[in-house]
Amino acid sequence: MLEFRNVSKVYSSKKKEVIGVDDVSLTINRGDIFGIVGYSGAGKSSLLRCINLLERPTSGEILINGKDLTKLSRNELRLARLKIGMIFQHFYLISQKTVGENIAFALKAASMPAADIPARVDELLKMVDLAEKRDVYPAQLSGGQKQRVGIARALANNPAMLLCDEATSALDPKTTVSILRLLKEINNKLGITIVLITHEMDVVKEICNRMAVMQDGRVIEEGEVYDIFASPQKVLTQEFISSVVSFDIPETILKDVHGQIVKILFKGNVAGEGVIADTMQRFYVKGNFLHGTIEYIQERPLGIFLMELQGEHSELAKAVAYMTERGAIVEVVQHV
Repeated sequence: MLEFRNVSKVYSSKKKEVIGVDDVSLTINRGDIFGIVGYSGAGKSSLLRCINLLERPTSGEILINGKDLTKLSRNELRLARLKIGMIFQHFYLISQKTVGENIAFALKAASMPAADIPARVDELLKMVDLAEKRDVYPAQLSGGQKQRVGIARALANNPAMLLCDEATSALDPKTTVSILRLLKEINNKLGITIVLITHEMDVVKEICNRMAVMQDGRVIEEGEVYDIFASPQKVLTQEFISSVVSFDIPETILKDVHGQIVKILFKGNVAGEGVIADTMQRFYVKGNFLHGTIEYIQERPLGIFLMELQGEHSELAKAVAYMTERGAIVEVVQHV
């Protein structure tokens, strides 16, 4: 388990001080794939680098399984870092070394016996589906293949935690999906905790089970990814989610709407039920779909619809109450 306790990071210069991380307290459970989301300058990279003390916090505690890394000796910290792998946006492979030599370099740095290194390199390359690339150089690889080498290198010392610093930002969408699936497979097979930072909600939606949203160095919202997508509390979180699930209705359509506009959200199994159809049959209400989608987050459906409802006020109220009783979350966006 990883815990941040009142962690702050202040960068000082001759002219001023800049707060990178501002009094963050956060818990990341063992085996989580935890996403930290925010725009550039939000503090997410600073927070990530505090985990392995690449950035030493100005104040606060960083605990892994109850042990405060900020209080470790230099040698103790070196050993602790061996169990924290890191993947970078720009790969940072050694261009003069082959793929196999890049991975072996990490093993040598961790003092693995030379006789054991070749077999471990083969094992790691097989894990990331690059067994045939052992003797080629980074310049001969695609971006996705380079990142797979980076992942293999990060896994070299059997880490308990993997830190991903914008690991897919330099990749095209198709390659991004393949890398995210690989990370999810590694999490499932090895039980490794993964902490990733990103500004892309598609990445969070694809593999994370929990997330935090950062703004101005602070965590402003955190929890289960599904719950946050279903009911974002902060304006910034709503902005991020709208980049994945859009509900902008053209003004030309709104001009022809004369009824009550409602946003209807179905969580879990309720998303597959005919709640709306039942409502139309039970009450003297007419419905017109304006927009809708069903997203799958952690393989759980999340249905979100915008509808125009027409009818008497009393019937509209009954319809909304009925859908709520059936497990839907109904928000009146525009009154009659």
